[in-house]
Amino acid sequence: MRGVIFEGNRKASIREFPDPKAGPGEAVIQIKASGLCGTDLHRYRGDDPVTMITGHEPCGVIAELGSGSPKTLNVGDRVMCHHYSGCGICEICSMGYEQLCPTGHVTYGGGTGHGANADYILVPSRTLVHLHDSLSFEEGAAISCGTGTAWNGLQKMNISGRDTVVVFGQGPVGLSGTLSAKAMGARVIGVDVVSERLALSKELGADHVVNASNDDPVSAILELTGGVGASASLETSGNPTARQQVLQCLAPFGRCCYVGVGGPAEIDFNRDVIFKVITIFGSWTFSKAELIEISRFFVETGAPLSKLITHRYSIDQAEQAFQEFDNSTTGKCVFVME
Repeated sequence: MRGVIFEGNRKASIREFPDPKAGPGEAVIQIKASGLCGTDLHRYRGDDPVTMITGHEPCGVIAELGSGSPKTLNVGDRVMCHHYSGCGICEICSMGYEQLCPTGHVTYGGGTGHGANADYILVPSRTLVHLHDSLSFEEGAAISCGTGTAWNGLQKMNISGRDTVVVFGQGPVGLSGTLSAKAMGARVIGVDVVSERLALSKELGADHVVNASNDDPVSAILELTGGVGASASLETSGNPTARQQVLQCLAPFGRCCYVGVGGPAEIDFNRDVIFKVITIFGSWTFSKAELIEISRFFVETGAPLSKLITHRYSIDQAEQAFQEFDNSTTGKCVFVME
């Protein structure tokens, strides 16, 4: 089968791999869609090659089931995958957070296990979640990491129609945050430095957008909120300056959630946290149970998740796909398999 790897220094290529076979407790998924995620770019841009198959947003149909798989699964089922595997039996794994397993974990498509930018993927069958009939494979791929990550950050803050939410970064995760927060009833302000992404943010429901390359986001947000500040903020970019501003723009008693992966940032905890009584959350993707909840949210709200997906590629277009995604002007990019 075909699989996409990174050769280092922004070079993606296709290699041939043996077709996987399901052992006990395993499933082979025929991939129908696989999303590109911002964390893929960290490895794509790096010097070191990634020889395992990339892609951690799998969505497809079950092609083979090993013995001992859950009886609720059948060959031919449409499924998403919670793309981590821990020990599977400790307290944290039992909560569905296998990525936090204290004995270590495998991330499928994250460099420790073969991923979904391929014709097939082999995963533990316990990691699979049924894809609702009203959701496309492309939408399921988006939910499986990036979109779900943004949604779970908002859910931790209990976002509702009472809130003004600022989403820093309008890449695929941030755009998912804008879409989700609007569907939760909030007033939404999107912040980015790329005009194309700010335009898409408006299309996905942002009430206001701020181009941080032209305007100071904190000043703009204070002006938009009558000098009060926002009640909640979501940081998706990992940018050190944004990690400061996401706190500075908040009103007293505000909530902030960090989901963007990046380097260290300097924070004035007295001024921006303690003396404003701010609540800070960190969130790393979601649990398997939350993956089910996220899927249900998009089914029940009818939020236009398909508008998030702006670029579609065949797996043979892998080099082009990552080059265009790396330009940071796209919405969600997805490999679509025939």
